[in-house]
Amino acid sequence: MAKQDYSLAPDRRGAAWDALLYLPVVILLGAYALVLWYQGNQPLAYLLMFLACFMGFIGANRILSGRLMLLPSAPVALSVSKQHVTLRLRSNDHVSLVKEVRFFSDYAGKSFGLTGLDMSGKKRQYVFHRGQFESATVYDDAMASLRIYK
Repeated sequence: MAKQDYSLAPDRRGAAWDALLYLPVVILLGAYALVLWYQGNQPLAYLLMFLACFMGFIGANRILSGRLMLLPSAPVALSVSKQHVTLRLRSNDHVSLVKEVRFFSDYAGKSFGLTGLDMSGKKRQYVFHRGQFESATVYDDAMASLRIYK
């Protein structure tokens, strides 16, 4: 298998869907926490506010790093070879997954995950979405080239 390179682009449509998923949940949890706070049920209000913040951080990371690729740790390019997988990050750093590389695809075929150990032994995990690739055929080609790590 020859080395194959894939460039990634921001997935604005997917980011909008993620925002529609996470934003109402965070708002409703926060609003209900405020209602409970003023009704005198502070322990449950603390719990719901914690959940609202937690879901907010998860959604923000998924949108900013995964979909829009704005954070420095977001991958912007993917290079697949038989020996290792190399990712170029937004900060222009390169991460090579060299050991225990695993590929996980979802059943719907809209995203896939990639995990492995880099050169320093640190475990790295990345999620790639179909909208980040320039076309569906490029996405399918990337998935096919990564199947050797399944």
